Formats: sequence, structure tokens, C-alpha cells
Amino acid sequence: MNQSDAFIFGATQEIEDLGGGIKRQIMGHNQQILMAKIWFDDNAIGYVHTHHHAQVSYVESGEFEIQIDGVSKVIKAGDCFYVEPSKEHGAVCLKAGVLIDVFSPCREDFLAN
Repeated sequence: MNQSDAFIFGATQEIEDLGGGIKRQIMGHNQQILMAKIWFDDNAIGYVHTHHHAQVSYVESGEFEIQIDGVSKVIKAGDCFYVEPSKEHGAVCLKAGVLIDVFSPCREDFLAN
């Protein structure tokens, strides 16, 4: 597996349209870690799913209803959430915003494109 360059510039880094009002920009990675910036439009849904990666997400802007392992909380800019590996989780965007997601190990499926 490769790794990202030491310096990544948001203005020139590719942004992928995932559909459903969600866009993703990979901001840095190696085998152990990956960080991505995710834009959500109002009412966009990150459907409940699982993966074997640990995940920490920081709310840069907006408002989200986050569900982790059957528990839902509304979080806003400046808040954060942690998802243990293999726990069900999902997000509903209540007010358009941005999440900064960090995964360990690297989400190789994000790099497959």
C-alpha cells in the first residue's frame, strides 16, 4: 500500500461525489491511519453500517444525529464521536455540515477508486 504525500492541499486534492448529498476528500493516509473530510447536505444520510476500523469523527460544521450501537445523540460543530471497531453506526445531517473522519487502520476501500 502506498501513503499520501507529506503535504496535502485541500484546494487541489480531489473531492469525490458519493451521491445522496455526500462528498468525500481523502486528506492523508498510510497503512495505519486515514483522514477524510466529508461534506453533508441537509438531510443527507450516512446509513447504519459497520467496519473493522476504529473511527473518530470531529464535527467541523453543521448538526448531525449520530447513532452508535443503538444510541442516538445530536452533535454540533466542535463536538466529536468515537466508534469502536465493528459497532453499528450512522449519521443523519440535520444542518448541512462537514465531518473530519479518522480511521485506523486505513480504509483501503476508500482508496480503491
